[in-house]
Amino acid sequence: MSERSRVLILGASGRLGNILVRHWSDSRLAPVWQFRTPPARQPRLGEVVIFDPLEAVPDLGRFDIIIGLAGIVPGRGDLALNTELARAALACAANSGARHVMLSSSAAVYGASSRPLHEDAALRPTSAYGEAKRIMEEHALAEAAAKGIAATALRIGNVAGADALLEPAGTERVLDHFEDGTGPVRSYIGPKGFCDILCALAWKAYDGAPLARHLNLALRGGVAMEDLCHAAGFSITWRPAPATALPRVVMDVSRLESLVQVAKADAGSIVAEWQQDKAMQ
Repeated sequence: MSERSRVLILGASGRLGNILVRHWSDSRLAPVWQFRTPPARQPRLGEVVIFDPLEAVPDLGRFDIIIGLAGIVPGRGDLALNTELARAALACAANSGARHVMLSSSAAVYGASSRPLHEDAALRPTSAYGEAKRIMEEHALAEAAAKGIAATALRIGNVAGADALLEPAGTERVLDHFEDGTGPVRSYIGPKGFCDILCALAWKAYDGAPLARHLNLALRGGVAMEDLCHAAGFSITWRPAPATALPRVVMDVSRLESLVQVAKADAGSIVAEWQQDKAMQ
């Protein structure tokens, strides 16, 4: 493995980072996993580095790709720190001569729409988390451009097992029921699919392919949360949707499909990946 193909993954202890630790299998790229404290279990592949990205970023040698998955989710701290964590990823790139930085954003930056949401759509986030990610994109991408760093904000859909639908204990779920008789529909992707696409994008960037500043990351088409619950064997309790609930958040992934292979969203396949991932934990 060539040393120049090293990939630094910031936030390896988070939900998305843990998924990558379990599923990374691309032999063309050598992962280096960042933790703030030593992990209880050594990753199956790659090296481990220990530091807090919100403090001084150490000199870790050369990397080609930086993947910034470190982030703050609702209820887990100051959402404004998402911007600071993105800036830390840019600092790592500046220190290491990286070719490209990928920053974890979210479908939450869009808000709701009856049509698939393209990367060029107006951003109308309806939650504090979505607004924090929008601000992160704006500030971090502007800073990257000013410093001559190639960067992409990955607007990631729901990742099965890292979302609030499948992972909580128990086999009963409460879903919103909208006036048109439907439940919520979202962009989703399974854990392995998420890792495979992220690795494929990292390789594309390493190989010199230009990546857009904004890129949706999910399977093609939306999936009803009701179908995911049925596939997982959960029972459903319906409640009238509150005024703030979003019936449909489905992203257009045509830009992603121009770079890598993207499968069609299927509830059974997504749940099967989630169950396989749980067995690996």
